[in-house]
Amino acid sequence: MARRALKLATLAAATSGIYLYGNKFLDPNDFGVVRVGRAIATTAVITYDYLTSLRSVPYGSEEYDFLKSQVHLRSAERLRELCCANRGTFIKVGQHLGALDYLLPEEYTRTLKVLHSQAPQSTRQEIEQVIREDLGKEVLLLVVKQIFPDFEFMWLVEEAKKNLPLELDFLNEGRNAEKVAHMLKNFDFLKVPRIYWELSTRRVLLMEFMEGGQVNDSAYMERNGINVNEISRNLGKLYSEMIFVNGFVHCDPHPGNVLVKKCPASGKAHIILLDHGLYQVLSDSFRMDYCCLWQALIKADMKRVQKYSQRLGAGDLYPLFACMLTARSWESVNRGIDRSPVSASEDVEIRSNAAAYLPQITQLLNNVPRQMLLLLKTNDLLRGIESALHTRASASSFLNMSRCCIRAVSTYQRSKSHSLCRRAQISLSEALSLWQINLYELFLWLKGSQLGNWVIALLSRMHHSTY
Repeated sequence: MARRALKLATLAAATSGIYLYGNKFLDPNDFGVVRVGRAIATTAVITYDYLTSLRSVPYGSEEYDFLKSQVHLRSAERLRELCCANRGTFIKVGQHLGALDYLLPEEYTRTLKVLHSQAPQSTRQEIEQVIREDLGKEVLLLVVKQIFPDFEFMWLVEEAKKNLPLELDFLNEGRNAEKVAHMLKNFDFLKVPRIYWELSTRRVLLMEFMEGGQVNDSAYMERNGINVNEISRNLGKLYSEMIFVNGFVHCDPHPGNVLVKKCPASGKAHIILLDHGLYQVLSDSFRMDYCCLWQALIKADMKRVQKYSQRLGAGDLYPLFACMLTARSWESVNRGIDRSPVSASEDVEIRSNAAAYLPQITQLLNNVPRQMLLLLKTNDLLRGIESALHTRASASSFLNMSRCCIRAVSTYQRSKSHSLCRRAQISLSEALSLWQINLYELFLWLKGSQLGNWVIALLSRMHHSTY
């Protein structure tokens, strides 16, 4: 440990010397050696805490589990403080870590989620300087590596390195905002701030001011008469349309970027989508494989789950991949993810298995296409919202996903067909599939409604009266 720290300190000193030579700003926080020093100190404190706090406690005992949770919480708070102190890319990587619910202990994700909406602000000067330094990102990942030695986080570094310049190009953000507003114009509940181009540049973006409560604030929704189930359902519709139909996905839907507000005039609840710097463009081949995979997951067709998981790079780890995508146990995936809601025991099982399978998860994340990484992050953020609102994916949300998958695959197939007869056949098949879904949705509505109960009771009485 000491030898590793000495190597890091030597590397930090050399890097900082080069950095100071070319930098005219003398804010101590700008110095690479300061950030590296903080990271090394944080690593040492966290490692010492784990070693000393759990050393004399029997493994697997109630006391061990309690103390481990306390150490997790203290360590997560130290990691959050490190991110806030070092700012810049440390914040971005901390936000990524806060979304890894299926990988990290709850104490870490719950603590680091604060960075989604309450991160300290940095000047553009500070951010641009951090972009020029790759060392900062790697040092933060070295800290996390000390805590979770079985898991390689370097893919986070690469993704942050690639995406952060795009997020800081405000003209790119403005174009993304206008594109998604036009793309989803049929959803009257979606509001995207208008861009004032005449007053915007690459470094300054002026947009319409919109306000509302955060999408995970159920108390705000209750005070304002907003139906949480409607909000959750509409958010699912937006993302199904973005992912499956359009292949243009807003990849940062943390609660600070998704607001809700009730329109005084119409009484309708609006979803306000902010921060359009980070989007993932999906290739057609990836999007079609992803559509087919979700269709197979919803139908519990295990052969197709295996086929399309492997086409997306999962290899023999396709069961783990299916569980990560759905946040369900393998037993639930086999039974059908729309058959029963997530239970508390299943949640515990998923989190326990995530800890046990960290090396395999690492391998999987390194093998899947880079497009998948941001989708996994987006899925986790959306699940976090559902969890806060107590609206975990229902049968109706899976039906809407099915609709989008059917439309997407049919549209793609028609675009590749040169035969008028074949295109008509595809359209007919699409119409029949959508009609089946509508019929099934009507059945579910009747089954859960008072009218449906009356009809079932009447049919039951008629049945008994014939005997």
